[in-house]
Amino acid sequence: MPKFKIRHITKYTYENTVRDSANQIMLYPIKDQYQDVLDQNVIISGNPVVSLHRDYYGNEVGTFTHAQPHKKLDIDSRVTVQTTQRPLPEDSVDTNIQWQEYESLRYQPEFIDFLKQERFDVLPEVESVIQAGRDESLTPLKASIKLCEYIYKNFSYQKGITTVETTVDEIWKLRSGVCQDFAHILLVMLRLLGMPARYVSGYVCPSKDGMRGEGATHAWVEVYIPYYGWLGLDPTNNCVVNDTHVRLAVGRNFSDCSPVKGTYRGTSDHTLEVAVTVAIENGRTITADKEIQPELVASKSNNSFRRFQEMQMQQ
Repeated sequence: MPKFKIRHITKYTYENTVRDSANQIMLYPIKDQYQDVLDQNVIISGNPVVSLHRDYYGNEVGTFTHAQPHKKLDIDSRVTVQTTQRPLPEDSVDTNIQWQEYESLRYQPEFIDFLKQERFDVLPEVESVIQAGRDESLTPLKASIKLCEYIYKNFSYQKGITTVETTVDEIWKLRSGVCQDFAHILLVMLRLLGMPARYVSGYVCPSKDGMRGEGATHAWVEVYIPYYGWLGLDPTNNCVVNDTHVRLAVGRNFSDCSPVKGTYRGTSDHTLEVAVTVAIENGRTITADKEIQPELVASKSNNSFRRFQEMQMQQ
């Protein structure tokens, strides 16, 4: 059972003094039979009281307000997580029975959001790719792994050409991007097959094989497999997710899982800096330091509220 020490730092620097900063943080790793949080300390500028609650998808969410005038906001999360290897699906149930199981899931509340398909211009192109490669003899497990492999082989891993706001149309035309883009495309493809799929935000941790996105915030997909449950697929690394991935949050898309977001009162623009360090016990340490990226957002009201979220490029 590997044990990881993760430090996730978010720094906002404002050009002028701001106040009444109201924030939401999703920096609390999921706790279940495959992932245990041994300890965590979140240090925030001004030492505000953080109220915790669980959102609609079961994620632990913290909210706080920094009311005093300030020119900087630092959020420093330090956590130790222990993961357990999970068994893979046996995939022994008849193929047709497995596919038929999805018909009943369409009307169950816990799956509805993960089946909703967004509208985009290249939908016919995506559908044609799926139909061309469709094999009715494949089980849902094998079909989803095949789509994961398709993205890995046909999309180029390239940093800096997309953001968390890049659309499916743009990603599909570029055929390039990073983990959040690959996860976005895989979500679309799985949902077109009628398979519930959800976005996962977290970290991919050091391993002897080495993977793209190590030591940074990472994104992948979980697909629901009948008679098994949620299975993680990482199209960036073309692998089934196991004990080297640490899950922070799940949702329909990135917006549901943004590590930090909120508002502040003031007319000042701000810059963002994010750094993540992941260390495996008795192993190596990987650090991913993000360059400062200005994010200029127009005021939303006469009271000069500005919205922001942690828009760092997940790798």
